[in-house]
Parts: sequence; C-alpha cells; structure tokens
Amino acid sequence: MLQLGIAWVFTRLPAAWFERAPRNGNSLPRFYERALLIKRWKDLVPDGASWFSGGFGKAALTEGSSWNYLRRFRAETIRGESCHWTALLFIPVFFLWNPVWADWVMAGAFAVANLPCIAIQRYNRGRIDRLLGKAVRAAR
Repeated sequence: MLQLGIAWVFTRLPAAWFERAPRNGNSLPRFYERALLIKRWKDLVPDGASWFSGGFGKAALTEGSSWNYLRRFRAETIRGESCHWTALLFIPVFFLWNPVWADWVMAGAFAVANLPCIAIQRYNRGRIDRLLGKAVRAAR
C-alpha cells in the first residue's frame, strides 16, 4: 500500500517539477546494456504509471518521436525514478513495529521491487538524451 500511495502522489505532481536539461554524451545506456543486461529483462517489469489516471505510460519509445514527446518522456523518467527513490526512503519505517527478521525481509523486498525500476528509468533517460542530442545537432 505504501508503494502505491507514493506512486499515486507522484502522478499528481506537476510535470514541470521533473523537467531538467538533458545531459550530452550520456554513456549510461551502454553500461546498463552490458553490465546489467537490461534489454533482456526491462520489458518484464510493469509500468506502474499506467495504473493511475493521468499516469504517463512509458512502454514504447521510437526514434521518430516528436521533440515535445521526448521531453515529456524524459521528465516522466525523472518522475518515476524520484518516486522509487522516495519509496526506498521509507524502509526505516518498517523497523518501528516489526520483528527484526521481518524488517530485513521487507527491506530486501522493497529494494528488489524498486532498484530495477530505477535502473530502467535511468537507462531510458540516457536513450532519450541521445535522441534529443541528435535532434539538436540535426537542427543546426
């Protein structure tokens, strides 16, 4: 319930809060592809944003996407990553009333549920940065 509550709150925050300038020369996608083999498993992780009214589904990214769509998609990856980091910040709350063994099981489950999502958001943002960089270079 905690995870869903945090996600619901984040889908209600203004998109402008998550807009930041793209990074140039982002090499993170290659790292995630080689070290984490992210292309093999990322599509198995559900996109929770589509579970909420007003959520921005991030199932597909095409190279022909418009500039505005890419900027919005990028902002949504920041929103998603921020949501998952915020959820992880609540792990100490588990230790207030549970037996210690249960605290560690819940903390581990929370980490297993959130860390792959963070990796996917960062991977997608790096890909978007690359596309936005190509668009800027082509416009010159």
